[in-house]
Amino acid sequence: MSANETLNTLKALADESRLTLLRLLNQGEQTVGDLAAKVELTEPTVSHHLSRLRGAGLLTLRMAGNQRYYRINRDGLAKFKRAMAEIEQMPPEPDVSASDDSWIDALGWDSEDLQVLRTHTADGHLTSIPTKRKKLLVILRWVATLFEPDKMYSETDVNVIIRQVYEEDYVTLRRELIDMGYLRRERGGGQYWLAPADEKVV
Repeated sequence: MSANETLNTLKALADESRLTLLRLLNQGEQTVGDLAAKVELTEPTVSHHLSRLRGAGLLTLRMAGNQRYYRINRDGLAKFKRAMAEIEQMPPEPDVSASDDSWIDALGWDSEDLQVLRTHTADGHLTSIPTKRKKLLVILRWVATLFEPDKMYSETDVNVIIRQVYEEDYVTLRRELIDMGYLRRERGGGQYWLAPADEKVV
């Protein structure tokens, strides 16, 4: 049982009425009406409490016509008991670290272009291709930095490089690099190379 599951179960049990209902159901399967009469609460209130306990995995529900029968989920209860017995040994939840954007700042571009990269990347991977041309050019300019000048690449080579940063639709990104003038392609598509840096993007 994860720490979040344990916390959810503890929250479900942190109510006197729900603890009473759990003890009553430990005696056997009962309907909402039966339980409401025993704890002197309305059926909607009992249903709410039972839903919380069921959501925590402590109860099971059986429908018979319009009647709802609840019983203890023995497996779920046993799982919770084991978690409680080992609570001091539970490892902390893994820390979800923020995306490492240090590589973006290292580019030394203007702040507006850097913000485009922060918006559309995470940990050095492209998360989406911008639809606006201005932002798209920033992304293409970045991807172009992955290629070495004066070096010839096969189509397979180009695909491998692009897929390092965008697996989802590398074909579209390759086409955009060519259409926007960042990559040159030999007629027939046999060889690709990085366009000279001083060439104006179309």
